[in-house]
Amino acid sequence: MSGVRRVSTGAPWEEQFGYSRAVELPSGLVLVSGCTSVVDGEIVGGGPYEQAVNSFNVALGALGQLGLGRDDVVRTRMYITHARDVEEVGRAHKELFDTVRPAATMIIVSGFVDPSLVVEIEVEAFRGVPA
Repeated sequence: MSGVRRVSTGAPWEEQFGYSRAVELPSGLVLVSGCTSVVDGEIVGGGPYEQAVNSFNVALGALGQLGLGRDDVVRTRMYITHARDVEEVGRAHKELFDTVRPAATMIIVSGFVDPSLVVEIEVEAFRGVPA
């Protein structure tokens, strides 16, 4: 597909499973793959709030490689493993995106590839969103 830009963050799974951390379409839509609280191969943060913040930061780092940031985010998806984590993950989302107000979804799932992970985040951004 011509004009598509792809971003890698060097996570081992990107190469192993054949995906990009983020993909920007010619339309300016940017899709960020599921991000967890794994940094340099290690899970950072034990609780849902910390994992959510770290996961969002991984996603925002990928957007940063494309010259985009938090204010360009138009949609977030938060996957959590326990209903008890809704408030903590929601608090992390509010702290990061309260002034941006993207469309958002939070879904409870049965688990992730590592049982120590309790949050996974997807982000969509758009280049040229009016202020």
